[in-house]
Order: sequence, then C-alpha cells, then structure tokens
Amino acid sequence: MTFRARLTLAAAAAVAVAVLLSSGVAFLVLRHDLVHSVDETLRSRVDTVARLARGGDMAEGAEGRDEMARAGGLAQIVSSDGSASGLGGGAASFPVSRVARTVAATQRGSSLSTVRSANEHLRVLTVPLDNGTALQVARSLEEVDRNLRRLAVIFGLVAIGGVTLAAGLGWVVTRTALVPLDRLTDAVEDVGETADLSRRVEDGRRDELGRLTASFNRLLAALEGSQRTQHQLVTDASHELRTPLTSLRTNVEVLRRVEELSPTEREQLLSDVVDQTQELTGLVASLVELARGEEPDSDAEELALDELVADVVARSESHARTKGVQLNVELHPSLVRAGHARLERAVANLLDNAVKWSPTNGLVEVTSGNGTVVVRDHGPGIAPEDLPHVFDRFYRSPAARGLPGSGLGLAIVRQVAEADGGSVSASTHPGGGAVLELRLPVHNGNSRRPQPD
Repeated sequence: MTFRARLTLAAAAAVAVAVLLSSGVAFLVLRHDLVHSVDETLRSRVDTVARLARGGDMAEGAEGRDEMARAGGLAQIVSSDGSASGLGGGAASFPVSRVARTVAATQRGSSLSTVRSANEHLRVLTVPLDNGTALQVARSLEEVDRNLRRLAVIFGLVAIGGVTLAAGLGWVVTRTALVPLDRLTDAVEDVGETADLSRRVEDGRRDELGRLTASFNRLLAALEGSQRTQHQLVTDASHELRTPLTSLRTNVEVLRRVEELSPTEREQLLSDVVDQTQELTGLVASLVELARGEEPDSDAEELALDELVADVVARSESHARTKGVQLNVELHPSLVRAGHARLERAVANLLDNAVKWSPTNGLVEVTSGNGTVVVRDHGPGIAPEDLPHVFDRFYRSPAARGLPGSGLGLAIVRQVAEADGGSVSASTHPGGGAVLELRLPVHNGNSRRPQPD
C-alpha cells in the first residue's frame, strides 16, 4: 500500500471513528430524553391513579377511565407474594418483576423498569399502595421505539455519508499536501539515475515539507562540493605526480645501461632516484592526508599545545641547522582538543615552510599560547596577489616553483585546523617575512597545568 493510500485511509478511519462516536452519543442522549418524557408522564399521573385504586373507584366512573388513559391505559396491583390483578379485579396486564414485589413488601420507594408483555414494550412505574401491595402503572414504548429506529437509520446514513465524504476529502487533501513530496521524490530518483548533483528542488514553503526540501538541497550542494573537490584533487594529483614519475622513469631507464656510466654518474643517478622516490613518498602521504577530508578527528584528545609545539620544534632543529636557520621559541601553556598526529603534522608543515623561505643564517620565530601557533620567517614575505591562495591545494607562487615541495603542506595545515574547529591565516610582517597563524579553540579556557613541586 502506498503512503498516499495509507494517509487517506488513516484520515478516513479517524473521521469514521469521530462520526460513529458522535452518532452513538447523540442516539443515546435522544433515547434517554424520550424515555425520560414517558417517565415524567407516569410520575405525573401515578398519585391520582393510586388514590382512586385505594378507594376502589378505578373500575367505575369517568374519572378512573380518564386517569388510566392519561397514564397509559395499563395498571395493576401487585402483592408481596408476586400475584397481580388488574384494577377492578381483572387479569394482570404484564409480568411482575422482583423489584415490584420488593416495593410491595417493604412499602418504601418506587421503581421504574422496562418490560415486555406479549408483543408490547412497556415502561412501568411501581409505587407502594397499602396492606402489602403496590401499584404498577405502565405506558407503551412503541412510539419511542419507532422514533428511535427512524433516528438510527438517519444516524447510520449520516455516518456512512460522513465516512465516504471523509475518504474523498482525505484523498484530495493528501494528494494536494504530497505534491511537494512527489517533486522531492522525482528529484531524488532523477539524481539516482543521472548522478546529476546540480539538481535543485524549488519550493518556497515554510512548513515541514519545505524544511525537508531545503535540507535535501543543502545535502545536494554538500555532495556536489565534495564531488567537485574530489575531482579537483584527482586532477591536481595526477598533474603533480606526472613530473616526478616521468623523471623517475627516465632515470630507471638510464640505469638499464648502467655499464655505460662512470662510477660518479652511477652514484649521482642513484642519488637522484632516491631523492625522487622520497619526493613521491612525501607527495603520496600528503595526498592521503588531504583525501581524509575535513572530518573531525575520531582520536581527538585534550592536548597541551605548548608541549606539542616544543616536541615538533625539537625534531625540526636538525633540518633548520642544515640551512643555518635558528629557531626562536616562545611558548605559553594552553590546552586544545585535537588529534595528536595530525596537529603535529600541521605544526611541522608550518616550520618546514618557514625554514624553506628563510635565508641562510636566518631566524624563524615560533610563538604559542591561547590556542594559537604563530610562525614568522624573515624571508621575502608573501606577495599580495599570492595571499588569498597560500593555503590552496597544489598552489605554488612563481617564486616557489624553483624550490622543492608539492604545494600541499599549507593546504594540510588549513584542513587540520578546520577539522578541529579552528582556522589559519597568512600575512606579510611590516618588518619583512611571512607570518602564518594556526588558531584552535581553547579547551576549558586558558588552563594552566599544575607544575610539579
């Protein structure tokens, strides 16, 4: 069964229950009112009939006949032993109930009951008379029953008509209400068949279906952006891998004629192969890091940022010394929440970049505190036209094309920062050199760790 059919059926069932309940309640209320009117008629006449019965005047005179007619035309006297006789000595008109015998025996209270006598449906009022007897006055309920049957037919037709109308209106309302859902379903099916993530569903509604449509459009936009980023990464990676692979292949082909090379040439060629292999390894590692996307670290933990930076600086000092570059470090305690390995990689990339651009015997200043890591070199700085692209994947400024690197280091820094809720920025210092800043949210404030005694 389709969702539309289930919704229509549910609406029809709800209306049917409401109509049937309201019809049933109305029928019971009307039945009670009709029977109550008969009861009031019996109560209004029973005292006169009882007075005449005590005086023995029911069988004689116009007054007795008139009162009997007004009361309903049926009356009898009941004894406590259950025997009954008509007024004036005739036969009993209807069966005697247990409650009537109790009233006759106790001479207290009165009772209203419904009985059947032959083919008659009667409403009977019993009141105490005297000498262990009770008077029963009855009135036929045939007219009441006839009216109730007519009302039952009317209410039944109303219920059937209401349910039918509810089903029809439910189908119309459901069809109208589900038009946006149909459009959304068509869009989903179209995207599934064509893989066209540029498809959008236009809908200006502000209800739940409008929110669902807007969420679907945002999902498509996110998937489209992810697909575009993925395609760009594959395209850029293939472009960047082509040059070192071509160079490595050329050197390997030359090695096939190794007997034709001098020992010096062989040594240089092998050194080039090793360097190119290391370059490829680093490039592939960077690509793998970027391919992880910007999802938060599953192994995120509370880290002392100053201690992490100190560890990375200690490992980078040997590389800096080969260029005669000095690392000047100023660290202040702060706690952040991030993945340890990825954050180390990001800080190491900042230092490697600064060392690469530093002149011989230059200085790199590293400052950390309040969830930030700031690295400044004293190199040529960053050209204004290059500033917006410093953290783009595979971007290399004209000045950097003669230097080693893949253009992925700073892209990884940005990805790590954004994955952990932070950001990065780049600028040129007024005194010269580039300033790169990595910012992460401080965990539990600018907490200072307890120092050992």
